[in-house]
Amino acid sequence: MNTTISNSTLTASIKHSGAELFSLKDIHNKEYIWEGNPDFWGKHSPILFPIVGTLKNNTYIIKEKEYQLPRHGFARDMEFELVEKTENSAIFSLQSSAKTLEKYPFEFELQLIYTLQEDTLQIEYNVINKANEKMPFSIGAHPAIALPENFENYAFEFEKQEILKYHLLENDLISDKTKILETTNNIIPLNYELFKNDALIFKNLESNSLTILENSKPYIKVDFEDFPSLGIWTKEQAHFVCIEPWFGYSDTESNSGDLFEKEGIIILEPQKTFHSKFSIKIV
Repeated sequence: MNTTISNSTLTASIKHSGAELFSLKDIHNKEYIWEGNPDFWGKHSPILFPIVGTLKNNTYIIKEKEYQLPRHGFARDMEFELVEKTENSAIFSLQSSAKTLEKYPFEFELQLIYTLQEDTLQIEYNVINKANEKMPFSIGAHPAIALPENFENYAFEFEKQEILKYHLLENDLISDKTKILETTNNIIPLNYELFKNDALIFKNLESNSLTILENSKPYIKVDFEDFPSLGIWTKEQAHFVCIEPWFGYSDTESNSGDLFEKEGIIILEPQKTFHSKFSIKIV
């Protein structure tokens, strides 16, 4: 099943499977979300929960017991319930179950809230700890922005002038190796060579937003002020780029395996709610 919301400027469509945004169109019917061609990458904008990235050996430990989780967790592959809808907004919910407790031994509710406001789609996350014990988790977004022209016609413009140091991945884990993205007036022209070693992983950024330029003109702005980390990724010759606001990232080789000790993890107190949001603005 799918749900569509709209206003006078935009229309957004969301799958109930994974509560995944798969279309964002303007009044001219121009599509801004990647089509999901499986020859390159068969998704559009998955939710990453309860981990972001890859665990060492796809395994973690809670109270001396081992559990397995696939890359980016399980929420993106589960059916969400539509719990509320208006013309321009929709709320989806995923509740812990016997199936999730086998992989992740915590009682939770995960809500995704989509709201259209003029030329902007706001996406909010609520993570509710329904138990009487602390709950460790990571959460992240993975929207793939469609780039219909030649990849080299696009560029990134970061909000602030800063040293853009990113970590390299090795075997899907965060390595100690880093590189610096060189910018000119905060602008980085896009080319596939940037992604020859997979995603660019920024553990901490001063910038709270990133604008994609098309032929030197603003195309889309992603605002992620609530999120400390950012991933950027594409596939060779694919016509998309993923701008991924994150809380957390892949394990390092030195990770102990204890989820409570994982770098970047959030520890949510019993019966509390974690909230964050980001937005995609058509500019």
